[in-house]
Amino acid sequence: MTKMAPELPIEVDSETGVWTTDALPMLYVPRHFFINNHVAVEEALGAEKYAEILYHAGYKSAWHWCEKEAECHGLEGVDVFEHYMKRLSQRGWGHFITEAIDLDAGTCRVRLEHSAFVYQLGKVGRKVEYMFTGWFAGAMDQILAARGSDLRTVAEQTQSAAEEGCEVGYFETKPLTGAAR
Repeated sequence: MTKMAPELPIEVDSETGVWTTDALPMLYVPRHFFINNHVAVEEALGAEKYAEILYHAGYKSAWHWCEKEAECHGLEGVDVFEHYMKRLSQRGWGHFITEAIDLDAGTCRVRLEHSAFVYQLGKVGRKVEYMFTGWFAGAMDQILAARGSDLRTVAEQTQSAAEEGCEVGYFETKPLTGAAR
């Protein structure tokens, strides 16, 4: 393994200790701490209910993040989405690779390698990165809204490296139809 310094800008307020990246407040916690808390909530609520809650929270957060980052860096369209994937990857969640994206169609496919969840939990035989799912629809929808489009999307995790026979995860985003969200 080759080590490197973080590629994202990190500032720490000397008085408050608050970390920021691109003027957005951040938290820096050990992976095991975050995932142990995640697993505890999943066990209390059940994976399906927790996934639903996280989808909506993640959607809202991704929308906000993409909106602020687009303003901060003067980005638009696919560049906003690619910047989001880069920053997620730089923050240690895993390596997010956009395999396909079509804003006009409201679709994208993201491959996830080196998942923090899989590194911590191992091969558990199920999809474990459902926390990320709402992020993709939230990012797509913010970008679409910024372009003046009324199209909205829904995302789904279709594969996880935590499943037997799988080495990577996949997330698919497609147009929202009916009451899918």
